Parts: sequence; C-alpha cells; structure tokens
Amino acid sequence: MTKDQSSPITVKVQTEDFSQELIYKQLAATPYCGAIVTFVGLVRDHPELELKALELEHYPGMTEHCLYSIAEEAVQRFSLKAVQIVHRVGYLTPEQQIVVVGVAAGHRSDAFAGAEFIMDYLKTQVPIWKKQHDTSGTLWVEAKTSDQQQYNRWSKC
Repeated sequence: MTKDQSSPITVKVQTEDFSQELIYKQLAATPYCGAIVTFVGLVRDHPELELKALELEHYPGMTEHCLYSIAEEAVQRFSLKAVQIVHRVGYLTPEQQIVVVGVAAGHRSDAFAGAEFIMDYLKTQVPIWKKQHDTSGTLWVEAKTSDQQQYNRWSKC
C-alpha cells in the first residue's frame, strides 16, 4: 500500500514470504540516505512449548491503514527518507519470517529510532492477532506487558 507514487512509505500485508535483501536494495536507492536499518521478526520456538506454528489473522484494510499511519508518524518524528513494512499473515512455522521493518534516513540515530518506534507501535496498535499451535493444543496469544511498556516510552518523547 502506497498512498501515492511520491510517498516514501510502502506497506504490505501478505501470506507470501519477503526478501530482506530486496527491501534493503530499494531503501539504499533512496536519495540523500546515509543510514538504513532493517528489522526482521521470526517465528520463535520456545523449548517448553514445542511450537508447531503461529497463525496470524488481521483486519484487512484496517491493518494496512494502521501500519501506514505509524510509518507516517515515524517519517515526521525522525526525518525518515523512506519506510517499508511487510507483515505476513497466515500459518507460519518456527524460523519463518513474520515481519520486516526497513527505514532509510540521513543519519543512523534517526534510522535506529525510527525502526524501533515502528516496531513498538506495530506490536501494540495494529489489528493482528496470533493463535499459537503447540503440542498442548491451540490458544490465542495475549498481549505482553513488556510490549506495552516499550510503546508507552514513546509518548514521553
């Protein structure tokens, strides 16, 4: 989802895997870019869970809108030159990629802060739900207090 051709923001929600290398190359082509930060989140197994998969569901249209709004705020706060966010949904097994956040900025401090801001907001503000499938059965994953704390620190800036 790109609002218009001149927008420095690209947001996608998809079932297919993504290429971090391609996203990096696209960000590196951003004019006046001096720093790129990418973050990739993976499905992680927990030794005590014996995780089979995570099933991610979303609210189509609303999810993309929320991601785009978060990216717009990050562009304004941290003078980002470009943002790319890809979030996967569907049935994902351990070690598969879930999300990539990539930002291009003039300086490294803005790039690091912008990527972290986007992830902290994404984890708490975007309508994406996780259902955990493990050897004990299936259950919806509850929000973590630590994610909310990470989000809350940005309101003090």
